[in-house]
Amino acid sequence: MPAGDIDILVKKRNEVKVFDDALACFDCLVAPTFLEDMRQYYTEYKIRGVEVGISTVEIETDKDWIETYGPGPWIHYVLLPCGSYMVPAVKLELRLITKMYRNRPERYNPIIEFLRNKGHDESLLRRGIRGIPENFQNIMLSRLSSR
Repeated sequence: MPAGDIDILVKKRNEVKVFDDALACFDCLVAPTFLEDMRQYYTEYKIRGVEVGISTVEIETDKDWIETYGPGPWIHYVLLPCGSYMVPAVKLELRLITKMYRNRPERYNPIIEFLRNKGHDESLLRRGIRGIPENFQNIMLSRLSSR
């Protein structure tokens, strides 16, 4: 699935600053700043033509199905190989939930196809899609279970 950018989520503001210092030789698009309306501390760079954002999201919740805050991204992740490293990435179920809420079929359809073929955490998805219209939930869950 093509990605338009890279988003890195960290827990603390000083971790954003560490990235900011490390990326100082690249083009800074957004200097480290607190984005009040989004409640996140954020910086963004352009690295070899790719926009790379590093942020905290400072919203408290106990919901584990939200992609960018609360416990979700810290407990629902997969390790992906990146050269000689294993890098944690948010589970696709969380991405699917976000893209469905945002009504982004160009993003959620490839995720559904991937999860349909590779398997998915249905319990996590059911918790996350409760606010989506029921008929839409049923269509998505049906597509995930058909092979």
